[in-house]
Amino acid sequence: MRTRRTRSVLVAASAALLLSGGAAMPAVAQPRPQPAAPAPSAAYGLTALTDLFAERLLIADKVAAAKYGTDRPIDDPAREQRILDDVAARAVGLGLDPAAVVAVFGDQIEANKVVQRGLYARWDARPGERPTERPDLDKEIRPALDRITTQVLDTLVATEDVRSSPSCELRLYGAAAWSAYGHELDVLHLKGMERALPSACGRANGQAIPRT
Repeated sequence: MRTRRTRSVLVAASAALLLSGGAAMPAVAQPRPQPAAPAPSAAYGLTALTDLFAERLLIADKVAAAKYGTDRPIDDPAREQRILDDVAARAVGLGLDPAAVVAVFGDQIEANKVVQRGLYARWDARPGERPTERPDLDKEIRPALDRITTQVLDTLVATEDVRSSPSCELRLYGAAAWSAYGHELDVLHLKGMERALPSACGRANGQAIPRT
Protein backbone atom coordinates (compact mmCIF):
# COMPACT_ATOMS: atom_id res chain seq x y z
CA MET A 1 0.00 0.00 0.00
CA ARG A 2 1.47 3.35 -1.03
CA THR A 3 0.52 5.12 2.20
CA ARG A 4 2.41 2.55 4.24
CA ARG A 5 5.48 2.83 2.00
CA THR A 6 5.56 6.61 2.17
CA ARG A 7 5.22 6.54 5.94
CA SER A 8 8.46 4.57 6.01
CA VAL A 9 10.20 7.85 5.14
CA LEU A 10 9.39 9.12 8.62
CA VAL A 11 10.57 5.86 10.13
CA ALA A 12 13.86 6.25 8.28
CA ALA A 13 14.17 9.81 9.55
CA SER A 14 13.60 8.57 13.08
CA ALA A 15 16.29 5.90 12.71
CA ALA A 16 18.76 8.48 11.40
CA LEU A 17 18.10 10.73 14.37
CA LEU A 18 18.52 7.87 16.82
CA LEU A 19 21.86 6.94 15.28
CA SER A 20 23.02 10.56 15.41
CA GLY A 21 21.93 11.03 19.01
CA GLY A 22 18.95 13.21 18.13
CA ALA A 23 16.42 11.23 20.16
CA ALA A 24 17.23 12.96 23.43
CA MET A 25 15.21 16.14 23.91
CA PRO A 26 15.27 18.81 26.64
CA ALA A 27 12.35 19.05 29.07
CA VAL A 28 10.91 21.84 26.92
CA ALA A 29 12.08 21.73 23.32
CA GLN A 30 12.77 24.92 21.40
CA PRO A 31 11.73 25.44 17.75
CA ARG A 32 14.68 24.83 15.43
CA PRO A 33 15.52 27.04 12.46
CA GLN A 34 14.80 25.34 9.17
CA PRO A 35 17.75 24.10 7.07
CA ALA A 36 19.42 26.94 5.19
CA ALA A 37 19.31 25.22 1.81
CA PRO A 38 16.83 22.34 1.57
CA ALA A 39 17.86 19.66 -0.90
CA PRO A 40 15.44 19.73 -3.86
CA SER A 41 15.28 15.93 -3.96
CA ALA A 42 14.10 15.85 -0.34
CA ALA A 43 11.97 18.98 -0.18
CA TYR A 44 9.27 17.86 -2.68
CA GLY A 45 7.79 21.36 -2.72
CA LEU A 46 6.00 21.11 0.64
CA THR A 47 8.73 21.74 3.19
CA ALA A 48 7.42 25.27 3.86
CA LEU A 49 4.23 23.62 5.14
CA THR A 50 5.83 20.74 7.05
CA ASP A 51 8.37 23.11 8.62
CA LEU A 52 5.43 25.01 10.12
CA PHE A 53 3.90 21.74 11.31
CA ALA A 54 7.23 20.88 12.99
CA GLU A 55 7.50 24.32 14.59
CA ARG A 56 3.99 24.00 15.97
CA LEU A 57 4.80 20.56 17.36
CA LEU A 58 7.81 21.94 19.23
CA ILE A 59 5.67 24.67 20.74
CA ALA A 60 3.53 21.83 22.13
CA ASP A 61 6.36 21.28 24.65
CA LYS A 62 5.78 24.76 26.01
CA VAL A 63 2.02 24.23 26.05
CA ALA A 64 2.54 21.05 28.07
CA ALA A 65 4.94 22.81 30.45
CA ALA A 66 2.41 25.60 30.96
CA LYS A 67 -0.44 23.19 31.76
CA TYR A 68 1.30 20.34 33.57
CA GLY A 69 0.35 20.21 37.25
CA THR A 70 -2.44 22.75 36.82
CA ASP A 71 -6.20 22.47 36.31
CA ARG A 72 -5.88 23.44 32.63
CA PRO A 73 -6.64 20.26 30.65
CA ILE A 74 -4.92 19.11 27.48
CA ASP A 75 -8.29 18.93 25.73
CA ASP A 76 -10.02 22.29 25.43
CA PRO A 77 -13.00 21.74 23.09
CA ALA A 78 -14.35 25.28 23.35
CA ARG A 79 -11.03 26.90 22.41
CA GLU A 80 -10.38 24.31 19.72
CA GLN A 81 -13.74 25.08 18.14
CA ARG A 82 -12.99 28.82 18.19
CA ILE A 83 -9.74 28.15 16.33
CA LEU A 84 -11.50 26.00 13.73
CA ASP A 85 -14.29 28.54 13.26
CA ASP A 86 -11.68 31.28 12.81
CA VAL A 87 -9.65 29.43 10.19
CA ALA A 88 -12.82 28.43 8.32
CA ALA A 89 -13.85 32.08 8.07
CA ARG A 90 -10.36 33.17 7.00
CA ALA A 91 -10.21 30.36 4.43
CA VAL A 92 -13.13 31.85 2.52
CA GLY A 93 -11.29 35.15 2.08
CA LEU A 94 -8.21 33.30 0.86
CA GLY A 95 -10.11 31.26 -1.73
CA LEU A 96 -9.57 27.98 0.14
CA ASP A 97 -12.12 25.27 0.87
CA PRO A 98 -13.16 25.93 4.50
CA ALA A 99 -13.85 22.25 5.22
CA ALA A 100 -10.41 21.26 3.94
CA VAL A 101 -8.73 23.96 6.01
CA VAL A 102 -10.65 22.92 9.13
CA ALA A 103 -9.45 19.34 8.56
CA VAL A 104 -5.81 20.48 8.30
CA PHE A 105 -6.01 22.52 11.50
CA GLY A 106 -7.93 19.78 13.27
CA ASP A 107 -4.96 17.54 12.55
CA GLN A 108 -2.57 20.15 13.95
CA ILE A 109 -4.58 20.36 17.16
CA GLU A 110 -4.62 16.58 17.56
CA ALA A 111 -0.89 16.34 16.74
CA ASN A 112 -0.18 18.92 19.43
CA LYS A 113 -2.10 16.81 21.93
CA VAL A 114 -0.12 13.68 20.95
CA VAL A 115 3.03 15.50 22.05
CA GLN A 116 1.45 16.92 25.20
CA ARG A 117 0.18 13.51 26.32
CA GLY A 118 3.55 11.93 25.60
CA LEU A 119 5.33 14.56 27.67
CA TYR A 120 2.85 14.19 30.55
CA ALA A 121 3.51 10.45 30.59
CA ARG A 122 7.28 11.06 30.51
CA TRP A 123 7.16 13.62 33.32
CA ASP A 124 4.89 11.41 35.44
CA ALA A 125 7.38 8.55 35.09
CA ARG A 126 10.52 10.67 35.43
CA PRO A 127 10.01 13.53 37.88
CA GLY A 128 13.57 14.73 37.36
CA GLU A 129 12.72 15.64 33.75
CA ARG A 130 9.76 17.83 34.63
CA PRO A 131 10.05 21.45 33.45
CA THR A 132 11.42 23.87 36.00
CA GLU A 133 9.72 26.92 34.46
CA ARG A 134 6.10 27.48 33.49
CA PRO A 135 5.76 29.48 30.25
CA ASP A 136 2.92 31.99 30.05
CA LEU A 137 0.25 30.30 27.95
CA ASP A 138 -1.67 33.47 27.12
CA LYS A 139 1.13 36.01 26.67
CA GLU A 140 3.94 33.87 25.24
CA ILE A 141 2.60 30.68 23.68
CA ARG A 142 -0.71 31.60 22.07
CA PRO A 143 0.71 34.58 20.14
CA ALA A 144 3.30 32.20 18.67
CA LEU A 145 0.56 29.74 17.72
CA ASP A 146 -1.50 32.55 16.19
CA ARG A 147 1.51 33.57 14.07
CA ILE A 148 1.92 30.00 12.83
CA THR A 149 -1.80 29.81 12.06
CA THR A 150 -1.50 32.78 9.71
CA GLN A 151 1.63 31.31 8.11
CA VAL A 152 -0.02 27.93 7.60
CA LEU A 153 -3.02 29.57 5.92
CA ASP A 154 -0.75 31.53 3.58
CA THR A 155 1.26 28.39 2.82
CA LEU A 156 -1.88 26.38 2.09
CA VAL A 157 -2.68 29.00 -0.56
CA ALA A 158 0.85 28.90 -1.98
CA THR A 159 0.93 25.09 -2.14
CA GLU A 160 -2.60 24.44 -3.35
CA ASP A 161 -1.49 23.14 -6.76
CA VAL A 162 1.02 20.74 -5.22
CA ARG A 163 -1.43 19.56 -2.58
CA SER A 164 -4.07 18.81 -5.19
CA SER A 165 -1.67 16.85 -7.40
CA PRO A 166 -1.67 13.02 -7.60
CA SER A 167 1.88 12.99 -6.23
CA CYS A 168 1.00 15.00 -3.11
CA GLU A 169 1.23 12.12 -0.65
CA LEU A 170 4.75 11.18 -1.72
CA ARG A 171 5.83 14.83 -1.73
CA LEU A 172 4.25 15.41 1.69
CA TYR A 173 6.00 12.55 3.43
CA GLY A 174 9.30 13.44 1.77
CA ALA A 175 8.93 17.02 2.99
CA ALA A 176 7.91 15.83 6.45
CA ALA A 177 11.04 13.69 6.70
CA TRP A 178 13.19 16.64 5.69
CA SER A 179 11.49 18.91 8.22
CA ALA A 180 11.83 16.26 10.92
CA TYR A 181 15.55 16.10 10.25
CA GLY A 182 15.98 19.87 10.09
CA HIS A 183 14.10 20.45 13.34
CA GLU A 184 15.70 17.44 15.05
CA LEU A 185 12.40 15.86 16.04
CA ASP A 186 12.62 12.96 18.46
CA VAL A 187 10.40 9.87 18.32
CA LEU A 188 7.52 11.51 20.20
CA HIS A 189 7.52 14.54 17.90
CA LEU A 190 7.76 12.26 14.86
CA LYS A 191 4.53 10.62 16.04
CA GLY A 192 3.08 14.09 16.28
CA MET A 193 4.28 14.92 12.77
CA GLU A 194 2.62 11.83 11.36
CA ARG A 195 -0.63 12.83 13.06
CA ALA A 196 -0.32 16.34 11.58
CA LEU A 197 -0.25 15.14 7.96
CA PRO A 198 -3.45 13.26 6.96
CA SER A 199 -5.55 16.16 5.64
CA ALA A 200 -2.83 18.17 3.87
CA CYS A 201 -3.42 16.18 0.66
CA GLY A 202 -7.15 15.83 1.13
CA ARG A 203 -7.93 17.25 -2.32
CA ALA A 204 -5.46 15.08 -4.22
CA ASN A 205 -7.83 12.19 -4.69
CA GLY A 206 -10.96 13.31 -2.90
CA GLN A 207 -10.00 11.89 0.49
CA ALA A 208 -7.49 12.40 3.23
CA ILE A 209 -4.58 10.10 3.96
CA PRO A 210 -5.85 7.48 6.44
CA ARG A 211 -5.01 8.30 10.07
CA THR A 212 -3.15 5.82 12.22
